[in-house]
Amino acid sequence: MRKVILFIAMSLDGYIADCEGKVDWLEGQGNEEEMIDTYSEFVTQVDTVVMGFNTYHQIVTELSPDEWVYQGLNSYVITHRKPAPAKGIQFSDEDPCELINALKKEDGKGIWICGGASLAGQLMAEDLIDTYYISVMPMLLGKGICLFDSTDRKIPLKLVKTQSYNGITEMVYERRG
Repeated sequence: MRKVILFIAMSLDGYIADCEGKVDWLEGQGNEEEMIDTYSEFVTQVDTVVMGFNTYHQIVTELSPDEWVYQGLNSYVITHRKPAPAKGIQFSDEDPCELINALKKEDGKGIWICGGASLAGQLMAEDLIDTYYISVMPMLLGKGICLFDSTDRKIPLKLVKTQSYNGITEMVYERRG
């Protein structure tokens, strides 16, 4: 069965975006020579990307308005809105947990959950995330959009990898049991 991977960055105090939903603070401590391209290695492990509408909207209006950055990946956007069709992107109002369970049964590589907090929270509540790939940025935001909001479920994890560069700490956890 395919693995579901949350690959995401957050501030040291657990926020994935500031109060306005901005992510312009996602950077290291300033020494570009210390940067490591972990994204290129990661993306070879997946063939599907799933996100909520707010993440999608931010990508197409701010971060990469001229080109879909996930070209070549099967892209799903969970939304109740009815956006205009977009090449290579499937919009779905299906329950995210049902969609993920269906995708897991299909042949293919990993399924990347790239945002946002609401989608990740729904999948965590049902224990559907197999791997948590979290990059902790050298930033305290104080408030914003929290990645790990309250949940009624304990999810035991096993740390399988860490690395640090340019003030960023990357941690990879897999679900235990």
